Amino acid sequence: MSRIAAIQMSSCDQVEVNLEVTQDLVNQAVDQGAELVILPENFALLASEKLLAASKKEVTERGPIRSFVSGLAREKKVWIIAGSVPVAAKPDTGSSEAEAETARVRAACFVYDNRGQQQARYDKIHLFDVDVGDAHGSYRESEVIEPGAKLVTVDTPVGRVGLSICYDLRFPELYRLLADMGAEIITVPSAFTAKTGAAHWHSLLRARAIENICYLIAPNQSGKHSMNRESYGHSMIVDPWGQIIGELPAGQGVVIADLDLAYLRSLRAKMPVQQHRFFRQIKK
Repeated sequence: MSRIAAIQMSSCDQVEVNLEVTQDLVNQAVDQGAELVILPENFALLASEKLLAASKKEVTERGPIRSFVSGLAREKKVWIIAGSVPVAAKPDTGSSEAEAETARVRAACFVYDNRGQQQARYDKIHLFDVDVGDAHGSYRESEVIEPGAKLVTVDTPVGRVGLSICYDLRFPELYRLLADMGAEIITVPSAFTAKTGAAHWHSLLRARAIENICYLIAPNQSGKHSMNRESYGHSMIVDPWGQIIGELPAGQGVVIADLDLAYLRSLRAKMPVQQHRFFRQIKK
């Protein structure tokens, strides 16, 4: 059995404030015995208009957000999956200085081990370009974010983890491929809106867990971030049978659960759905 923690936050547009909350909640998780802690999407900054400026400081591991998480992992001797950090996308070599100034951002999920060393990076692939019909109205993530294109898994003390972010959850083929790559646990750090979350959050998380017989760890943002932006909360941990084994409906806090990989492997042996797929794709 391995203990993991999903962190739920109500991040704002002030990095320093958000990092103070992050430190407090990670401390709480470690005090409860967590070996792996997963932060939500945009944990350090939830403000689209400030992402580009913040991203230019995070191009190297010495960036304030990246160095903070690395130091926290080292200090607390815990693995941390840092939801998403804005990192400036590299401009084309032929880009002008003006074009470089308006370059887009990668939403990068960094994985740090208990020595504070970076072990993996995943850049969000699917971007949230939708009309929700809430107070915010339209979301056009691609106006600021540049998509990634590479699937990532990483071996950790609690098992092999597949990385995804928020809107990725609506694309089951991504999760199938992560399972093909050996993922037994898949993380979904999110800032799911209140409206779409109420409609689909539980259903999608449970479906991805059931389809792939894996644990789903989904730390979400919660509550009001501004006058017109609100996140759903309900950070949760779902087991390979689709049962919710940890959930925090609202507010900031920690969701703790113990993962049993022997149970997961037993289920996969009894119901080998990956091998039964008629339309099987193997990513080389």
